[in-house]
Amino acid sequence: MSDSLTDPIASRPPAVLQVLPALVTGGVERGTVDLARALALAGWKSYVASAGGPMVRELERAGVQHFTLPLASKNPLVMRKNVARLETLLRDLPVDLVHARSRAPAWSARAAARNCGLPFVTTFHNAYKADNWLKKLWNSSMAKGDRVIAISRFVADFAHSRYGVPWTRLTTIPRGTDLTKFDPTRVSPERITQLSRAWRLEDGLSVILLPGRLTRWKGQAVLLRALAKLAEIRGKRDFVGVVLGDHQGRESYRNELYALAEQLKLGGSLRLPGDCRDMPAALMLADVVVSASTEPEGFGRVAVEAQAMGRPVIATDHGGARETVLEGETGWLVPPGDSTALAEALNRAISISPEQRAALRQQAIAHVAAHFTSEAMCAAYIQVYTDLLFGPEAGTGT
Repeated sequence: MSDSLTDPIASRPPAVLQVLPALVTGGVERGTVDLARALALAGWKSYVASAGGPMVRELERAGVQHFTLPLASKNPLVMRKNVARLETLLRDLPVDLVHARSRAPAWSARAAARNCGLPFVTTFHNAYKADNWLKKLWNSSMAKGDRVIAISRFVADFAHSRYGVPWTRLTTIPRGTDLTKFDPTRVSPERITQLSRAWRLEDGLSVILLPGRLTRWKGQAVLLRALAKLAEIRGKRDFVGVVLGDHQGRESYRNELYALAEQLKLGGSLRLPGDCRDMPAALMLADVVVSASTEPEGFGRVAVEAQAMGRPVIATDHGGARETVLEGETGWLVPPGDSTALAEALNRAISISPEQRAALRQQAIAHVAAHFTSEAMCAAYIQVYTDLLFGPEAGTGT
């Protein structure tokens, strides 16, 4: 371990502090909570600092201590004060390693870690946009870890080519799915029925589900146009599209979707029920799950969770989806923004035979279990921490 001002690590369990803006919802937050819980179960001291949110309760139930700091702020003065706040925290607890999961807190956390002589880890979550030098500088905080973890090979290639992170500092660890939660055998018929009634779904209609917050790049408008074309292809409306997600204050975009649905005469073939707190049940209701993002996703959690539930997936052919969806085996990939190609893929997905659907279901579940579990993700992160604190031979059995 680097020379730090903390107590000798040999006299106590190693301690890790993860920092992120807030604990509201999303893949970053879910990964943080899963890893914090895994660290605690493995006998490490596990701490998290953020601006807070509803997911703090999950940390507390797992015995993980949370510290509320204004880490979501991008105000330079607040970020500078966060350096001192974090440094005090690192020394008082004490902490042996700092892990930043987002850009704003990464700037403060890196300075605090350096001041305390501690290893610093970042998770590079996406191919961050940078159309000017200032934005690229802002994004570069995620490239400054002693070890930089990319959530897909796509993101790793981007971090290396765009931000110059050497391969010796880069590790690819895919996001993991909790298979105790996303398990089709654990979703009761009552949960599915309750959700079906809430969404006003009719028997005999194929359900086409697009989960994701209501924001333009998630491709909800592409799906709506594809649904209209799907009705033309099939010559009937024997399906219903469900666009699932919170608008998070983007009411104007939600209103645009309503207007587009009216223009396309989707009528009773569309539902926009808002947020959903029971995603496993939502996925069980779906005959096909769509990820129509018009910009590359760093990973694409929806596609993996859907496959874990044995559902066919149609995703956009870029970004992390190329690593998570097996073309023709667990789903299909379509060009970004191409509503015609999406309509054709939807028609293929809802037309497959029961035998084909059963085979796809089995393949999809096995694919996620082999490559994208929370257990594997957490074990890989803990190995990165172990390498930095104790050397690469530690914990490997060599």
